[in-house]
Amino acid sequence: MTTTLRPTEPLQRNPDGTRSRHFHVCVNSRPVGEVRLGTDPVFGDAVARIVDLRIDEPDRRRGRGTVAALAAEEVARGWGCRRVEATVPARPGAALALAVALGYVVRSRTMEKALSDTPPALPDGARARPMTEEEFGPWRAESSADYAREWARRGAPGAEARAKAAADEAALLPDGLATEDMVLSVLEHEGTAVGTLWLAVRGERGYVFDVEVPPAHRGRGHGRSLMLLAEAQATAAGNRTIGLNVFAGNTPAERLHDSLGYTATRYSLYKPLV
Repeated sequence: MTTTLRPTEPLQRNPDGTRSRHFHVCVNSRPVGEVRLGTDPVFGDAVARIVDLRIDEPDRRRGRGTVAALAAEEVARGWGCRRVEATVPARPGAALALAVALGYVVRSRTMEKALSDTPPALPDGARARPMTEEEFGPWRAESSADYAREWARRGAPGAEARAKAAADEAALLPDGLATEDMVLSVLEHEGTAVGTLWLAVRGERGYVFDVEVPPAHRGRGHGRSLMLLAEAQATAAGNRTIGLNVFAGNTPAERLHDSLGYTATRYSLYKPLV
């Protein structure tokens, strides 16, 4: 039997500048699933995204997903893409194992935790205060540079990594410290600033965008204090859950979040197209 991709629509040119196309996964012309492929709105035509890949239940565990993923990569090469990215759920299943077997590298995992009605208390000697305008400028520059470095370490060329950092910052903090539903805080321990927190409190789900402890203050539990602060602020804002993203290989952060009861919900992966 032959597994192929059959387009269901012409190549789409979207308002955000991306391209996309939907395909049926077919076995001897019989549809058994679907693939949606697109390009990235920030990285542009150099990066493809497998937005969706689904095989119908009766045809799973027969290699259809493997062939469909490889065929999608060939389409991306034909578009001139140099890298392909995908997101897979963290729940038990074949998706992550298939992606890794095909050469995809885990860039990060998204984690989430349900919040209790009672906000956690900070340790003795720790207190939080709002970030000042004088602190915001240097923090913003360093945070953006560090974010770009993380993307560069995980497959994005330098220019693309910097573009990603700039685009995300512009979208998330359009009004700086005054941006609605964004809380930027400084953690102090016995009067000394020891870390910063960037938290979004929109809707019912809080989201930690950035936690930073300067090197001179690491290894003293301040990262845990910042995460407890995030949970307390999210609870006070009426959030029911809190989420975050952890780059692969950041072992201290992974251990901290695991110990605080966060669980992975999805993995983000990439693969160079050579």
